Amino acid sequence: MHRPDPTPNVILALAEDVGDGDLTAALIPEDAQAEATVISREQAVLCGVTWFDAVFRQLDPRVVIDWQAADGDRVAPDQLLCTLRGPARSLLTGERTALNFLQMLSSTATLARRYADAVAGTRATILDTRKTLPGLRLAQKYAVRCGSCQNHRIGLFDAVLIKENHIMSAGSIGNAIAAARHLHPGITVEVEVENFVELEEALAARPDIIMLDNFNLRAMSEAVKITHGRVKLEASGNVNLDTVRPIAETGVDYISIGGLTKDVRAIDLSMRFRTL
Repeated sequence: MHRPDPTPNVILALAEDVGDGDLTAALIPEDAQAEATVISREQAVLCGVTWFDAVFRQLDPRVVIDWQAADGDRVAPDQLLCTLRGPARSLLTGERTALNFLQMLSSTATLARRYADAVAGTRATILDTRKTLPGLRLAQKYAVRCGSCQNHRIGLFDAVLIKENHIMSAGSIGNAIAAARHLHPGITVEVEVENFVELEEALAARPDIIMLDNFNLRAMSEAVKITHGRVKLEASGNVNLDTVRPIAETGVDYISIGGLTKDVRAIDLSMRFRTL
């Protein structure tokens, strides 16, 4: 699984937290050594190990981290995740930033895993969206994959997604798809439709994927029958853990969920210290 370089995220995070220096950590003797453990407080899917490591690598390469779990692992309450040893000042300075990454990315991975489990046994694949925390898109999309879901396009540059305003500007669904094929040969072309008239127009223009925007379950099932495998179908809108299984059972290929990356509730982790 490709993992993005955490360094740019970590440099920015440390700059906003540490600034000109950790005033409180300076109270600790410079030569003091400490050990710390990170413990999970709830069931979760772990993600963010590399970001956590990079925080301490930037602060002080003398910090040694021994992991007992890896990205993508399911972890239980009170499970030991890792042990850290090194200068006490560095451990204290890096604690919050390192935990922020680990808690946030584990949150995304954990929610993704819940959705993946909810549609297990169906043909549907859960996708994320571009509704990510600014500056953390690659990190969150990596976390989605750790949770056994998949990525939609990374940004505006790697696929074409034609929505209502694009269609209005182009004049029609057919015109928009034709222009996309001409300008971007070989690139995935997806179009959003809001009713069956638009669905038929999209099918005639032959995109790679058709997004069914806020179709109800009955309409989704009918769209699957009409399409009959000619293009992939993606369901979008009003998806939550209660509705995702019935949506998957309509036979759509993909279900996109902005909440995977937009609605973040930090996983409860704690770091405990002791001096050596």
